[in-house]
Amino acid sequence: MNESNSVVLARDVEASMIPIGTKVTLQKGESAQITQSLGGSHTVVVNGNLFRIEGKDADALGLQAAEKKSGATAGAVSQEQVEKEIWNQLRTCYDPEIPVNIVDLGLVYDCHIEPIATNSFKVGVKMTLTAPGCGMGPVLQQDVQNK
Repeated sequence: MNESNSVVLARDVEASMIPIGTKVTLQKGESAQITQSLGGSHTVVVNGNLFRIEGKDADALGLQAAEKKSGATAGAVSQEQVEKEIWNQLRTCYDPEIPVNIVDLGLVYDCHIEPIATNSFKVGVKMTLTAPGCGMGPVLQQDVQNK
């Protein structure tokens, strides 16, 4: 979803201020305009400021939390299958200001997969940010780690 909807916050909710990343609490009853709902998180404007709200808190916006999709399969998986699923998951990580995922933005430089046991892999992702010193960097990094 990438459209504008006006809502009234149904409860207090933690949000990250964009672009600095500072955590704040938006108050129940405040008016918010949803500008972007992609990759399981929501970007809203409250009192002229941009904020990112995690998908788990979608109920504060009157929305249903997105269900986590798992690419897990039964049985043995190949390194190629794992790599494909990692890239699919990375494509669900969105810059909160731009409705484009981090892969298509060209922010991911490398994805290194190392087998450590049967059906168990260690993954390393090299990425950059849209701007030096971006305050949302830790938020995007955590999003990548979670996925």
